[in-house]
Amino acid sequence: MRKGTIISVGRLKIPFWRDGADYYRRKLRHTWKFKEIQLKDADGGLSVEQRRNDESARISSVLDSLPGIRSVCLDERGETLTSKNLAELILSCAEQALQPCFIIGGAYGLTPELLKSAGKTLRLSSMTFTHELARVILWEQLYRADSILRGTGYHH
Repeated sequence: MRKGTIISVGRLKIPFWRDGADYYRRKLRHTWKFKEIQLKDADGGLSVEQRRNDESARISSVLDSLPGIRSVCLDERGETLTSKNLAELILSCAEQALQPCFIIGGAYGLTPELLKSAGKTLRLSSMTFTHELARVILWEQLYRADSILRGTGYHH
């Protein structure tokens, strides 16, 4: 069974987003064991920069406690991969005995320092999504990558 981690800021408060993420999480449970770490949003009274700094610092703290991972930050300025490329990235992690750790920041993203320290920075699209939608898309793409690696008919 493959293992991985998703670190995200904020809860999926709206049932629509929770249901979407849960749908793909359940589909993956037979081949993947994902640890999902949800961090609380920073205080809304802080400035955008302070919020981003606070949330990124807490993400870095979690990353420091996770041995044997390859961190993959999701950011609008990251590299665009196809679904097949994502499957190859996951396979390369397995070949290096590393677990992929996907990181989704809060509403204001991640600090440049955290992005630079990541093993990889990806963007899901040239368009901007809410961090809630990004989580659902990430779960779907992980399911699709798993389907590609297993050779099932989901990806065609």
